[in-house]
Amino acid sequence: MHFSRRHFLQTAAIAPAFAGLGMVASSPSTAAAEKLKNGNAKFRLGLASYTFRNFDRAKTIEMTHRAGLKEICFKDMHLKLDSTDEQCAAAAEECKKAGLNLYGCGVVTMRTPEEVTNAFRYAKAAGMTTIIGVPMPPVLPLVEEKVKETGICVAIHNHGPGDRTYPIPKVIMEHIGSLDKRIGLCIDVGHSARIGDDVVKSIYDFKDRILDVHFKDEDAATPEGKNTICGRGVLDIPAYIAALLDIGYDRVVSFEYEIEVNDPLPGLMESVGYVRGLLRMHG
Repeated sequence: MHFSRRHFLQTAAIAPAFAGLGMVASSPSTAAAEKLKNGNAKFRLGLASYTFRNFDRAKTIEMTHRAGLKEICFKDMHLKLDSTDEQCAAAAEECKKAGLNLYGCGVVTMRTPEEVTNAFRYAKAAGMTTIIGVPMPPVLPLVEEKVKETGICVAIHNHGPGDRTYPIPKVIMEHIGSLDKRIGLCIDVGHSARIGDDVVKSIYDFKDRILDVHFKDEDAATPEGKNTICGRGVLDIPAYIAALLDIGYDRVVSFEYEIEVNDPLPGLMESVGYVRGLLRMHG
């Protein structure tokens, strides 16, 4: 059954709430529910800057700070992919001065060797640890070479319905399973749910290869589903959080709020508050 946001926030304890979900094989364990109860998260909350795509970099940094997030991943409108090394370093310094860590970039499409080489140059110059990307299968050998050379991770992003190359995490793993483990997944929970993938199962199945997570809610778990504020949609956000806690995920969970493009901050802040409530309730 669907566990509503209101029901969750009115519940006095997390473990009984998870029992009420009636989930079985891929459900969060009792230990995960206890971790959720205690707010014992190893991962950090961050922002995919596509959320603020209608705003410049300075305003994006300001609003991310206002949302209380400390990690940010820049989309190219906030730091162009043809930026010089000096410009990349300056952007990272702007983030640092605002109390933010520019941990990554993306989503970056890599179709050619030149695009792969540039993506790693750009990320290295900005001191990023992760490229959230869509490297086409023919360039994966070069991607692996660059990962070994630089130590920068590549988290391949699934795009759900309509994506013939990387629709779900399982398909990504079919391409990269034998590659360096620093080439892994950026699980977009919304796109996964809209194509009918079991998000919790994917988290457990590929726990050793999850390098980033794009977090959101949807008004329907169908291809036609639209982004909405976390907790107001149909996705089982508590189960996703509990699964990430259960596997000991210790990287970044980045909010990607795709609606209200001219005024996204209120919806983002409500989403952040909802997830923090899940993490801190009775902690």
